[in-house]
Amino acid sequence: MQLHLLTWMEVEDYLKTSQGIIVPIGSTEQHGPMGLIGTDCICPGVIAERVGREEGVLVGPTISLGMAQHHLAFPGTISLRPSTLIALLKDYVGSLSRNGFRRFYFLNGHGGNIATVQSAFAEIYAGQSFLANPESRDIRCKLTNWYDLPEVAELARELYADKEGHHATPSEVSVTQFAYPDHIKQAELGELTPYHRFPTDAVDFRNCFPDGRMQSDSSLARPEHGERLVERCVTAVKRDYADYLKAS
Repeated sequence: MQLHLLTWMEVEDYLKTSQGIIVPIGSTEQHGPMGLIGTDCICPGVIAERVGREEGVLVGPTISLGMAQHHLAFPGTISLRPSTLIALLKDYVGSLSRNGFRRFYFLNGHGGNIATVQSAFAEIYAGQSFLANPESRDIRCKLTNWYDLPEVAELARELYADKEGHHATPSEVSVTQFAYPDHIKQAELGELTPYHRFPTDAVDFRNCFPDGRMQSDSSLARPEHGERLVERCVTAVKRDYADYLKAS
């Protein structure tokens, strides 16, 4: 169930039985010679849509822009400032909570978002502390990285071992190949650049990792791997989301 494909009346009916929503969040940034620029928003979006369809959970519009400043030296990357992303998340949650949503499960596809999203949660909770109405102080937010779920990480290690790396990984590229088989990219890949430290800014990142990959062998990606990863992640997210609703 996707929010943008429903009417307001259908959303009102949904809120009679559930106050939870899954929100995919990612980034629009370079992913090396083989990875789609939309990789980080495609992956959580595909997984969330499937969970929503199979479990009857409402899925909000994907937040496709994130903290991508380290990739700005590569054409096509779009980045938000931390303050912009925090403001966006506050307004996203505030808009939906006004009419009854209380449990927000953010399914994340980009590691660079984590610190800022957690800061946004802190801002949301701080705002609640100043509200007099107890019913308006019952908003809860959770961030889950799809690639960090134990079952998913285990499969990635099984498939790629130490070639998974840190950015433009074969696991995320595989998921996009499964989701968009007509957009599979082929490229000549050079040797992986050794990882000595995390770059300081966009220029430093491109100097350290000229083709955009961080110790990740994207050539190992396969659409059939993506299908397995999505299957495993959907099962894990179903359980994690249900546990989140029970615990909160």
